[in-house]
Amino acid sequence: MTDDNDFEALLRELEKTEQAVAAALPKAGDQVHGTIIAIGEEQAFVDIGAKAEASIDIDNLRGDDGNLTLAVGDKLTAMVTSVDVETGALILGARHGKQPHGTEELEAAYQQGLPVEGQITGTIKGGVEVQISGHRAFCPASQIDLRFIEDLSTLVGERYAFRITRFEGGRRPNLVVSRRALLQEEQEARAVQTREQLVEGAVMNGTVTGMKDFGAFIDLGGVEGMVHISELALGRVAHPEEVLQLGQQVEVAVLRIEQTGNPKRPEKIALSIRALAKSPWSDAADRYRTGSRVEGKVTRTQPFGAFVEIEPGLEGLIHISELGAGRRVNHPEEVLSSGQQVTATVLQVDTERRRIGLSLDPDAAPPTADAMQSPPPAEDASGHGTFGDLLKAQIERRPDKSDRS
Repeated sequence: MTDDNDFEALLRELEKTEQAVAAALPKAGDQVHGTIIAIGEEQAFVDIGAKAEASIDIDNLRGDDGNLTLAVGDKLTAMVTSVDVETGALILGARHGKQPHGTEELEAAYQQGLPVEGQITGTIKGGVEVQISGHRAFCPASQIDLRFIEDLSTLVGERYAFRITRFEGGRRPNLVVSRRALLQEEQEARAVQTREQLVEGAVMNGTVTGMKDFGAFIDLGGVEGMVHISELALGRVAHPEEVLQLGQQVEVAVLRIEQTGNPKRPEKIALSIRALAKSPWSDAADRYRTGSRVEGKVTRTQPFGAFVEIEPGLEGLIHISELGAGRRVNHPEEVLSSGQQVTATVLQVDTERRRIGLSLDPDAAPPTADAMQSPPPAEDASGHGTFGDLLKAQIERRPDKSDRS
């Protein structure tokens, strides 16, 4: 009797296990990721890591030229279009799903939530017109993309995958479709993988999706971060459009990750492009020898001198005493203005303190060894920094040009 009870309990446990496994398997309409393990004449077999076989029609792996675009060992993302009732095998379709024909197949796609392929044929009030297997469908403007598209006419002629969100049968069925729903699902699937790699200090690839005055938004793969304008480049950037374009692929470093508690946007991610760029100061002393002439642009002026950008991230200072080439200058703006291109002489390069001394005088001489070794005076209230005072002291030691004649 005990053996019978044990046997019945074992059967119940086995039944529960089989039900649990069946419930965990992907269903029609689910998106799965796998690896192609074999390719036959009509079908390819895919390992999706589940306790079930998956196959896909070979035509789904061909390009427009009829050649296979994937091989054994390649990764594949596909949609489960059906499940074989007898074997439990999963039947996969292309990312856009099978092309339906007739209202019955369209209704089946609607009931199962399967994607269908359609072509945008025109714009109408509030959205676009989509042709799906000869049937007219409507896609609202808010459902055409994840982001607002100002000019919908740019999409005319494009083919996309859509999900049917409303189906009213009849000789001429009334169809409403959404592309946004599928994009959101794909984004969520990518986000799971992206968050596994998302740690501070990580270097990742992304796509520029938007730009504002304060920075650029980067899609890291279903997860969006922002590069502040100060982190776009080594040099000064007035607007992200100076260095980036929408859709551009970029490499970024993750600076910070802050949890927000907002389910729709659970984290704020600070990114940097600047952090990955080589510092121009590392070999500045070799590239800009004392006495050499350099081209640059005035970035700003101060009472004690003018700053000149020699290259992105590398600025030099022309002290006010080096602006007049022998004559007295009361303010740098008497000689230079912001944005002006100038040619200057390199007086000194201090890579440790990241300072370059420049002069407008083509015959300017570098500071003497005594001047360079003497302790710099403290910064005074007038704004003359120690570097500027050092240059000023050198000028005072230099004989007047009028005395040379």
